[in-house]
Amino acid sequence: MTPAAEQVPRDPFRDRVAVVTGGGGGIGLALAQAFAARGAALVLADVDEEALARAERALAGRGAAVLAVPTDVTRRESVAALAERAVARFGAVHVLCNNAGIAVSGPLVGADPDDWQAAMAINVWGVVHGIDAFLPRMLAQGQGGHVVNTASMAGLVGMDQLGIYCATKFAVVGLSESLYRELAPRGIGVSVLCPMLVATAIAANSLRLRGRASPLAPAPAAPIALQGSVIAPDEVARRVVQAIEVRRFYVFTHPEQRELLRRRARRQDEVFESGWQEGGHG
Repeated sequence: MTPAAEQVPRDPFRDRVAVVTGGGGGIGLALAQAFAARGAALVLADVDEEALARAERALAGRGAAVLAVPTDVTRRESVAALAERAVARFGAVHVLCNNAGIAVSGPLVGADPDDWQAAMAINVWGVVHGIDAFLPRMLAQGQGGHVVNTASMAGLVGMDQLGIYCATKFAVVGLSESLYRELAPRGIGVSVLCPMLVATAIAANSLRLRGRASPLAPAPAAPIALQGSVIAPDEVARRVVQAIEVRRFYVFTHPEQRELLRRRARRQDEVFESGWQEGGHG
């Protein structure tokens, strides 16, 4: 191999294997399609077996190498089985997208404990189970790789009527920031996806998964962190692909997010200009 060839970076997708939870539709399916277009083999996981089968047929019909595994991310053993099947089929895993999630809205005061349990089980423990099942294997492979955890703008800015959802997504952001620092010296990148409004069926799917027939309580008319346009899942996937290529940690989707984040940072910074040390506790 020539020195010039040695300097060519490895394509993060060509002949690599990508696992996507929540891959039966929405952002998850868009991620799978984007990875397949770059030459990756796919492992799709979803609790919705019908949606998963449709996604598998569509991707295979376009020539992708794809394995679909019905998976309940709330169950550690189910995600462990997903990892075992992925490695048995393709021999390795290089990209892990912990994407499965549900939406929950309503007030925090008097919130249904079942809403807390469901949101934590899927949005937080689903990510934890993915890390536990796949990261030891990815590190042992010694082939690098990348982890993408799906959070939300609601993981960066709290808002009324979305407190439970915010709590779970803030947890994913914090977990991901720590994971980034832990894995960077070991050759594995980490990104956290923090979208605003995306055209998916997350509300209807969340209801179905929670066994409810009535619609989710609507968010306030103008929640600060959800203002902005609605974009397609494939645009989100494009941004994730770019983030993996350049090993960018934060993945944002809307230009409106910039001012919201600046506003939050200003509020924090202003504390240090407002006599916070007075009283002898500084």
